[in-house]
Amino acid sequence: MNYLDFEEPIKELHTQIEKLRESEKKAGVDMSAAIAELQDAAEKKKQEIYGNLDSWQRVQVSRHPDRPYTLQYIEHITGNNWIELHGDRTVKDDKAMVGGFGFLDDMSVMFIGQQKGNTTKLRQYRNFGMANPEGYRKALRLMKLAEKFNKPIVTFIDTPGAFPGLEAEERGQGEAIARNLFEMMKLQVPVVCVIIGEGASGGALGIGIGDRVMMLENTWYSVISPESCSSILWRSWDHKVTAAKALKLTADDMYANKLIDGIIREPMGGAHTDPEATFNNVKEVIKKELSELMKMDPQARMRARQDKFCSMGVVVGA
Repeated sequence: MNYLDFEEPIKELHTQIEKLRESEKKAGVDMSAAIAELQDAAEKKKQEIYGNLDSWQRVQVSRHPDRPYTLQYIEHITGNNWIELHGDRTVKDDKAMVGGFGFLDDMSVMFIGQQKGNTTKLRQYRNFGMANPEGYRKALRLMKLAEKFNKPIVTFIDTPGAFPGLEAEERGQGEAIARNLFEMMKLQVPVVCVIIGEGASGGALGIGIGDRVMMLENTWYSVISPESCSSILWRSWDHKVTAAKALKLTADDMYANKLIDGIIREPMGGAHTDPEATFNNVKEVIKKELSELMKMDPQARMRARQDKFCSMGVVVGA
């Protein structure tokens, strides 16, 4: 199991538990009472730590290497009853952006999301979840396909940002994301967006315009990452903790500022400690939101979506 730096006290207790279990096997001595005491102490320490996470620690949890990614959510929510669709019909199939039709119980839904890899090779294959322009164009193609057949759309957001390479800019990265923002505002079908990990910059916003935008408890959503913000303001990553706090990027901050519609709670210790419970929580929230959205008139739903985003922020006149 991987531990974050602030989880060191929990790691130490778990190490002691493992040593006691090994001693119990070797010596044949009953140590269940001592093990139970340490397990209780570890649980209390976990509750203490996770009950007081700061902004930077939440960013760290959102990047935990064991945290489930988009394909895991889709496979568990649909019972693996889904078909992945590929390509933008112009350049190629972007492996950082995945999507396809699947069943949410008995409802056909278009699922779209950024996919990271859980091994070194897969991370390279998925470009670390950073989509190129063709990824956003693929996403838009799938959204339009869902609209054509009157199927709701669910997007899973988890990206450190759109790919910043020269070739991406040459193929129109900015235009591709801007086109998605414009077109998603006008979709006639319900759209639910769920931030399951990192939600950085336009890379996240490119599939983030929805009737309902939800965040998992230990995720972040911001125009820039804490490290990049620190680099710009202080010419160093050393102030990333200060930047994370100033950016107000946590789920609680975003909800308080009325930039998202709800927070999905995670198991104590993060989504990676109990993925099954997290999948079930996310599934239930998606079902609830889609059930409400499906009852609305398409035009009224679209206007409400547009009004929601247009009301964000403050415009100061000259």
